[in-house]
Amino acid sequence: MAENVVLKTELSGVKFLKRGKVRDIYDLGKELLIISTDRLSAFDVVLPNGIPEKGRILTAMSVYWFKIMQDIIPNHLIASDINDFPNQLKQHSSLIEGRSMLVKKAKPLPVECIVRGYLSGSGWKEYKEKGSICGILLPKGLLEGSELPEAIFTPSTKADAEHDENITFEEMKKRVGAQLAEELRAKSLAIYKKAKELARKKGIIIADTKFEFGLDENNKLILIDEILTPDSSRFWPAADYKPGAMKDVSLDKQFVRDYLISINWDKKPPAPNLPQDVIAKTAERYKEALKRLTN
Repeated sequence: MAENVVLKTELSGVKFLKRGKVRDIYDLGKELLIISTDRLSAFDVVLPNGIPEKGRILTAMSVYWFKIMQDIIPNHLIASDINDFPNQLKQHSSLIEGRSMLVKKAKPLPVECIVRGYLSGSGWKEYKEKGSICGILLPKGLLEGSELPEAIFTPSTKADAEHDENITFEEMKKRVGAQLAEELRAKSLAIYKKAKELARKKGIIIADTKFEFGLDENNKLILIDEILTPDSSRFWPAADYKPGAMKDVSLDKQFVRDYLISINWDKKPPAPNLPQDVIAKTAERYKEALKRLTN
């Protein structure tokens, strides 16, 4: 299985810019090349094992959703077909084909835009303690997996080295400005609403998701990074949906998180190795999400 995994890229003759948790980024002058590796992060720590074909799945799914959401907001995608890439990249086609995007340069905003339609993850943990998420009071008596009366916008900080932290909308306004914060919330909720309705017709519940935005060269807001992938979202098969009993149903990386919780890992580097069966089952879930959502 390991031979199908790409954990790191090195492109001779191409200017390396940055290595993120999952993506390797190269500077092509006016554009960037973003390569989705098979690295996996959990609790903001990169794991030693990769997930076979994960980078290709993330790329294919992001490209699919970017096109669908163009009527709501423009995005950074220029091309994803290797034939449309600059000639200097063609020699690396065996490595980057299917797992890379040529994108516009943008100034990333220092917040992550999270939309929750259902109660899960860190939202569930916060709700149990406070009855609210990011300062938004929720009805009493909800279960893990309960659908919320309406989708809520719950921003967080964005950190390369530290854990992201949920913040209130008021705190977000202080960080990016009131007008931009309002626009980010409106766009995020609109994207989620459209995606949720489309996915539901295909038997998938999008419980929550995370978006990243940036400002392009004209200072206009655009969608960047990835969108509605198993790395950035919780996907539940509608047939398995049962509030209060949502363990082991997600078609995303929650399966890995659950394993790491079960072995009492302290969520600090270095991360433990994943057993082969966890790797294989995670790969299956990612592929199933891609198949169901994009046909």
